[in-house]
Amino acid sequence: MWKTPEFWVLVAFAVFILALGKTIWRQIGDALDKRSAEIKKQIEDAQKLRVDAQSALAAYQLKQRDALKEAEQIVAHAKAEAERVRAEAAKATEAAMARREAQALDKIAQAEAQALNEVRGLAVDIAIASTRKILSDHMDERRSSALVEQAIAELPQKLH
Repeated sequence: MWKTPEFWVLVAFAVFILALGKTIWRQIGDALDKRSAEIKKQIEDAQKLRVDAQSALAAYQLKQRDALKEAEQIVAHAKAEAERVRAEAAKATEAAMARREAQALDKIAQAEAQALNEVRGLAVDIAIASTRKILSDHMDERRSSALVEQAIAELPQKLH
């Protein structure tokens, strides 16, 4: 067995593998260590990005809550303002209606007074016309003179 070329080829191959194997194993180990370090760095970067993303998410959620609160405050203020404007409009409408009612009542009172004055004027005109007619129909010269003398006689008593 020692003297066969196959044995010596086997021994040479084993020595070659052992000599190169150490170098190859070292290179494989270095490559694996390098790859492991890269993966570890990528994991750390990913964790850092995750933490940053969570911080950004928390900040945006806080901003969203603040924006919602502000929007609710704006809506509440707008509702209050609308209610105030509605109340003012109702007051203004009531005041306008009261003014118009007062103006209408004044116009009615003026129209009543004017109608009453016109009726009185017509009544006086009718009374005067009737009195003239009656006096001209029933009054003769003798009666007319008697009434004038009686009025003259009562005049000093009525003046005092």
